[in-house]
Amino acid sequence: MLNKMAVRPRILLIGADGQVGWELRRTLAPLGRLIAASPDGAWGPRVDLIDPHTTGKLVRESAPDVVVNAAAYTAVDKAEEEGELARRINAEAPGLLGELVRGRGVPIVHYSTDFVFSGNAERPYREDDEPGPLNLYGETKLGGEQSLTATGADAVILRTSWVYGVRGNNFLRTMLRLFDDREELRVVDDQIGAPTWSRMLAEVTAQILSRILEGDLDPVRVKGIYHATNGGRTSWLDFARAILEISGRRCRLLPIPTREYPTLARRPAYSVLDNTKLRETFGLALPDWEVSLRQCLEDVGFCGHR
Repeated sequence: MLNKMAVRPRILLIGADGQVGWELRRTLAPLGRLIAASPDGAWGPRVDLIDPHTTGKLVRESAPDVVVNAAAYTAVDKAEEEGELARRINAEAPGLLGELVRGRGVPIVHYSTDFVFSGNAERPYREDDEPGPLNLYGETKLGGEQSLTATGADAVILRTSWVYGVRGNNFLRTMLRLFDDREELRVVDDQIGAPTWSRMLAEVTAQILSRILEGDLDPVRVKGIYHATNGGRTSWLDFARAILEISGRRCRLLPIPTREYPTLARRPAYSVLDNTKLRETFGLALPDWEVSLRQCLEDVGFCGHR
């Protein structure tokens, strides 16, 4: 248990350059001294997760009270061709981080994905449902869950889905760009999931860590896997329709099945996650995906006008 009287705990954020990491830099800053590590070292120390030596050096020198790992190889299709790189970042690095903090009373937060599941379910997936990834990205993220858990570290693993935000490469930014460039778009309508705003995920992380740092939660008792997504469910087509309507853009959207939009990596047809465990353990529930989408677009001035 962390000492609730500790002054300015040291929080090591790895992957501060990503779309979730960018939001975490803001939500975690009030909790303590934030050490924001990224490959280019733009906001703090440099870190290269494919190099165990430099990763170990970073953890030892920063001496964190908490580690948050928001770094990942997220190029789903490219992972099919760069499998070794994806494995080193997604599967091996989380295990290394767990080894580095194990037994030191240092909790670690790590992020995983709905892609660990096959998509054959007819109800939202629970944390203890059998994984069955369809692609290499999902396999490597599942491997990261397993390698981190196997270390015995006090790890909170948050599985999320369809992450979007105002930074990075994601569906929201792609749609906004294409709406301005094209009069008509064909969008897949037979994949179902829950779009999750990166800021909401960062807020959940900060809420959990705040309680751990204050001594209100025992990291040993709450460690494990949790599903953390915005509420509701939708298809990629209806997600695009909502972006179009809220942003005030104009474009004709046409539904197409997955088979008409071939990709290197197979996607699950259904990947809605059950968030009950998150709510019961931490008292947290993310709002419906449409509510967060509107908040996100309002925040950047894209709501209702061009």
